[in-house]
Amino acid sequence: MEIIPGGPPPLMIKLNLFSSMAPAFFLILLLLPLNLLLVSATPANNALVVFSPQDNYLIDCGSSTATTLPDGRTFLSDSDAAKFYSSNNEDILVNVPSAENVTSPLFLSAKVFTSESTYSFHIARVGWHWIRLHFYPLDNKDHNLAAARFSVVTDTIVLLHDFTFNSEKSTLIREYIINLDTERFSIKFRPKDGIAFVNAIEVVSAPDILIPDTASTLFPISEFSGLSEQSFQTVYRLNVGGPLITPQNDTLDRTWVPDTEFLETKEMANTVNVATNVIKYPQGESPLIAPQYVYATAVVMANANMANPNFNVTWNLNVDTSFDVLVRLHFADILSKALNDLYFNVYINGRVAISGLDLSTVTGDLASAYYKDFVFNASMAMNPMKIQIGPFDQSTGQKNAIINGIEVFKINNSMGSLDGEFDVNGRSMNGGSKGTVAAVGFAMMFGAFVGLGAMAVKWQKRPHDWQKRNSFSSWLLPLHAGDTSFMASKYGSRKSQFFSSTNGLGRWFSFAELSDATKNWETVIGVGGFGNVYIGAIDEGTQVAVKRGNPQSEQGINEFQTEIQMLSKLRHRHLVSLIGYCDENSEMILVYEFMSKGPLRDHLYGKNLPPLSWKQRLECCIGAARGLHYLHTGTQQGIIHRDVKTTNILLDDNLVAKMADFGLSKDGPTTDNNYVSTAVKGSFGYLDPEYFRKQQLTDKSDVYSFGVVMLEVICARPALNPQLPREQVNLAEWAMQWKRKGMLEKIVDPNLQGNVNPESMKKFAEAAEKCLEEYGVDRPTMGDVLWNMEYALQLQDQSSSKEDDENKETSAPAAAAPPTAEGATKPAETQAVDEHSGSAVFNQLTDGR
Repeated sequence: MEIIPGGPPPLMIKLNLFSSMAPAFFLILLLLPLNLLLVSATPANNALVVFSPQDNYLIDCGSSTATTLPDGRTFLSDSDAAKFYSSNNEDILVNVPSAENVTSPLFLSAKVFTSESTYSFHIARVGWHWIRLHFYPLDNKDHNLAAARFSVVTDTIVLLHDFTFNSEKSTLIREYIINLDTERFSIKFRPKDGIAFVNAIEVVSAPDILIPDTASTLFPISEFSGLSEQSFQTVYRLNVGGPLITPQNDTLDRTWVPDTEFLETKEMANTVNVATNVIKYPQGESPLIAPQYVYATAVVMANANMANPNFNVTWNLNVDTSFDVLVRLHFADILSKALNDLYFNVYINGRVAISGLDLSTVTGDLASAYYKDFVFNASMAMNPMKIQIGPFDQSTGQKNAIINGIEVFKINNSMGSLDGEFDVNGRSMNGGSKGTVAAVGFAMMFGAFVGLGAMAVKWQKRPHDWQKRNSFSSWLLPLHAGDTSFMASKYGSRKSQFFSSTNGLGRWFSFAELSDATKNWETVIGVGGFGNVYIGAIDEGTQVAVKRGNPQSEQGINEFQTEIQMLSKLRHRHLVSLIGYCDENSEMILVYEFMSKGPLRDHLYGKNLPPLSWKQRLECCIGAARGLHYLHTGTQQGIIHRDVKTTNILLDDNLVAKMADFGLSKDGPTTDNNYVSTAVKGSFGYLDPEYFRKQQLTDKSDVYSFGVVMLEVICARPALNPQLPREQVNLAEWAMQWKRKGMLEKIVDPNLQGNVNPESMKKFAEAAEKCLEEYGVDRPTMGDVLWNMEYALQLQDQSSSKEDDENKETSAPAAAAPPTAEGATKPAETQAVDEHSGSAVFNQLTDGR
C-alpha cells in the first residue's frame, strides 16, 4: 500500500535501493571511513539518501525473541540486551499476545523495574543521537502499569520527571535528540513509590546536520547560537497537507502525523500535492532534514473568491510555556508555475517570522526543499503556539501562501531537564532537593523580609544634618572626582549646598524645597520607568525638570545611583545636565536642567506638533550623536548609554538635542575585554540583537539603537507598533526591507516629501542601515555615524542654497567626502565643534577654513 500518492510502496523504498547496488559498491563502502554516513542512492533526482547510524541500539524490552518491524529494523530480545542492563531487582517481564489499540509488536512486551535500573551503551561516534522510549501500560495481574509513577534520566539530562499515564490506555513514544560527547551513555529508570517500566528503547546515531548550531529569534529579530549544546524533545512533527508518514518512508525512522487536527479553521485551507520525484534539494539542503514526502504535500490558502484575499491560515499547537522551543518550518513551492510569483508572510505567535518569502529566490527553483529554524524564549511563548501563513501585501504576483511541514522541539532548561524543574540529582532550580523546596522557599522569604526591614531602619536612622555628616557618596555611592564649575556658574546662588569637587555629586535638595519648587508636584511633564517628571523653579526662577522615583517602579536605587554617578562626571553640550538630587527618607529625586521642547519623539509623531524640517531632524540627530560619541570616547573607559531612543533625546528652546536618562548606563569594557557581560536591559524595538543574544554589551549596542532612532526620524512612526499589520510591527525590520529593495522613499514621512535632497536622504539611510548590522563588529562607531550625518546635512544645505539663489552662475562647491573611521573626531574635538551650530561648521568647510 502506498503511503503517499506518487511514492513507491513503503517497504520497497529501502529494498529497491539495496537491490540496485553492485557488489563492487559494497567493497568500496567497506574501505570508506566509518564516520562517512551519507550515500546518495539516486543522484539524478535526489530521491533518497541512505543514513547508516554507527550507533544503533534497538531493544524490545521484556520480549523473549527479537522483533522485526515492517520498516526492516530488528529489535533485540530482552535476553540479548542483558549485557546493557544492570539492576539490583529481579527481572520482571510482561508479555501479552495482543492488546487493544496496539499496532506495533513493540508494545506487546515490557520490562518492569522495582528499583533504580540502568541501561548503558558504548558510544562509537560522538554527536547527535536519537533517544526513543516506547511506553504502553499492558494489563498485568501483578503490577498496574497504568498507575506507575517514575522518572527517566541520563547522566546529565532529565527525560521524564514523575511521569505517569494517569490511567490513559494508549501507546506513547517519547523522542529526544541529545548531543552525546562521552564513550558511555546511560539511561536510568527511577520508580517513584512503586514501579517503572518501558516497552522498547532506541539509541541511534543521527546526522550532524540534523540540528545546526544557529537559529533565528523573533523578539528581537536576531541570531541564536549554541543549539549544539542543548538537548531536545520532539513535541510535534506534522506533515502539512498530507497523510501519515511512517518510519518506512523516512530514512531517519521518523513519524510525521497529519496536520488536520491542529488547523484552526479548516475552511481557510486547501491541500496541494505533487509526485515525490518532482521535489529537489538545492545545494546546501539535505534530504535527511525531511523526506520528499513532506515537501510533496502542502497547505495553501483556500479560494476566497475575492480579488485581494487577506487572511491567515492558522495552526494551534499546545506547548509547555516553561521551556524554550525550537520551531522548524518546511517549505517547497509546489504551487507556482513560474519563478518569483509567490510572496507570502509567516508568523509565529503573532510575530513576523518571515516577511515576503519568495521560495524560488531562496532556493533558485520551484519545488525545491527549504527549511527555517526559530528559537522562541519561554517568556515570550503562548499556549497554544500559533503558526500562521498569509499573503504579502506588496506582492505583485498571486495572493497566496504555502507551508509543507512543521516541527516543534522542547529545549532543555538551565537544570538540564526536559520535564520539570529538577536536575538528574533531584536538585531544584534554587539549589535544594525536592524535599527541601518548601523550607528553602520559606527561608528565602523570611530573609527577604528581614533584609527589607533592616533597609527601612537604615533609611530612617540616616542623619538629616546634611551640613555636618559625610556626603551621600560615603553611604551609597563611590567617590567621583568631578568638575562642578558648570553648575556653580549656572545655578550658583546657593553655593553652600553644593558638594565640593572632591565629591562631585552635585547639589543636594531637601524634599520640602523640591515640593515648593514644583508647587506640591502640580505639573507632570513626562512619565518614565523610574517615575514622573515635574516642572519646577528653583532659586530666582530658574526652571528645572524634577524626576521623582516611584516606589512601585521596576527601576529603583540602582538606576538612581547610576544616574548620579554618570552625570556627575560628565559635562557636554549635548548631554542633559544633572543639577542635584534628593534622597531624604525614602525619596529618590533627580533635578535636571529643563528642556522646554521635550523629547524628540513628540516632534515626530503622536503629539500633533508642527513637523520638523529635514534639516532640523538632521541637526537633532547630529546633536544626539555628538552626545553619544562623547560618552563612548570622553572618558578613559567610555560609557555605554544602553537606552538610546527618541524619548531619551530631549530638545531645548533652540531645538538643540541632548541625550538624557542615564539610569541604565554602564561603564565601558576594560582593556582586558571588548565587552561588558551584563543582564539585558533596554527598550524593546531598540535592543541590539547581539546584546540580547549573548548578554555582551558594547558601545556598538548604542549604535544599533541609534540606527532605530534614525529610522524613526525618516518614517515618523514608533520603533514597535502592534496596531500595524504584522509585517510592519517592527520598524527596523520593515524599513530595512524597503531599503534593500531601493524603495525607502515609499515609507518616508509624508511631511518630508519634496523638501529633502535625495542624496542627503540616501546618505542618512545608508548610515542607518550600517548601524543596524546584525553583528556589532560590522557596525560603525558613533564618530563615523556622526560624520555621515554631518555630510548628509551639508548636502541638504547646499541643495537649499541652490534653490534660494537660482540666478547664480555657479553652484555651491561640491561637498567634501566625510573622513574615515580613523579620522573621526576625538572627544576634545567634538566638544569644540559643539560650540557652533551645524550650519556654521559647514560654512567653514565649504569656505575651506
